[in-house]
Amino acid sequence: MSAAQELEQLALRYAEQAVMLDRQGKKEMAIEAYQKAIDSLLKIVRVNPNYELNRIYLQRAEAYKNRIAVLKSSLYLSPATAESSDYVRNTFEDLIMREPPNVTWDDIVGLEDAKRAIREAIVYPSLRPDLFPLGWPRGILLFGPPGCGKTLLAAAVANEIKAKFIPVDAASIMSKWLGEAEQNVARLFNLARREAKFSPVIIFIDELDSLMGVRRFEVGGETRVRNQFLKEMDGIIDKKNPTRVYVVGATNKPWDLDPPFIRRFQKRIYVPPPDYKQRLETFKLYTKPLKLASDVNLEELARLTEGFSGSDIMDVCQSVQLKVNSEIFEKCADYSKAEPRPITMRDFLEVLEKRKPSISKESLIQYEKWFNEFKAL
Repeated sequence: MSAAQELEQLALRYAEQAVMLDRQGKKEMAIEAYQKAIDSLLKIVRVNPNYELNRIYLQRAEAYKNRIAVLKSSLYLSPATAESSDYVRNTFEDLIMREPPNVTWDDIVGLEDAKRAIREAIVYPSLRPDLFPLGWPRGILLFGPPGCGKTLLAAAVANEIKAKFIPVDAASIMSKWLGEAEQNVARLFNLARREAKFSPVIIFIDELDSLMGVRRFEVGGETRVRNQFLKEMDGIIDKKNPTRVYVVGATNKPWDLDPPFIRRFQKRIYVPPPDYKQRLETFKLYTKPLKLASDVNLEELARLTEGFSGSDIMDVCQSVQLKVNSEIFEKCADYSKAEPRPITMRDFLEVLEKRKPSISKESLIQYEKWFNEFKAL
């Protein structure tokens, strides 16, 4: 698993812990957990300043900051004031990215089947809605191993159709749904429908299984939230009332999803790990700005990284860059003017010796099995 993935998973764990504490009324402990989630997300941005998804991570951090503000207010104000509808509505509006994410199809190596399915479902109907009298899909499920491009695909299609983008995850959603859960689900979709009068809107739900997964034990509020979400999904896919609101969900665990939600996502698109050719193109993409020695064999590196995700490969290239650049600070008296040496094949091999692919063969079998059972391209 890459450094960015590890930090993202850490942020998710802290956020889920914060929600649990939030539900239990342990506000000060919840504030601390939300802050740790924020710190993890901001660290991703600092470590990868040019990463295409940083704006989405910053939006998530902002959502957690808003919840902290609510909790801090509730320590001094009445619960009714701190959790007022106006306050919640404003924080929902804060989640909207008015400008589409700066991600294009060219930023995504390979995944041609997934790109084609998304274009057919979202892009073409947006360009010529008159050609689709029977309507078109508005629920799109992207599933597959972590780090293979699901979030990038959602961001790229938002950029393609110049849509307003509302990125949420289970933790940020549930933090707003405490107390008046199903009403706030309706507010989120009402906000999206209102914005859709001016431009398309994509509600992107990451870690969908955390929100819509099958649960052995559920409290009544969670059940009402899920039922309201089903109702809202039915509303946006109604052929008699066409709307430009799309719900794009991403999950690494599609087998954990509740069957009613699977049916609402009319398009279910497998986002697989990169094959040899895609790994080679990914290495070319991430090594383009680096100074490589003549002995670097990208074809061999692509062969050696079977089972690596695109995010894993980016992390390998970044680690090699850090390895070479560190020599300047450790060995040069005047590091302000020193230039790094070319990166050699040995540098790559030393990094790869310490890394394993993040995707197991067993998990790929499980993804293929689920895809064959539920596929809807």
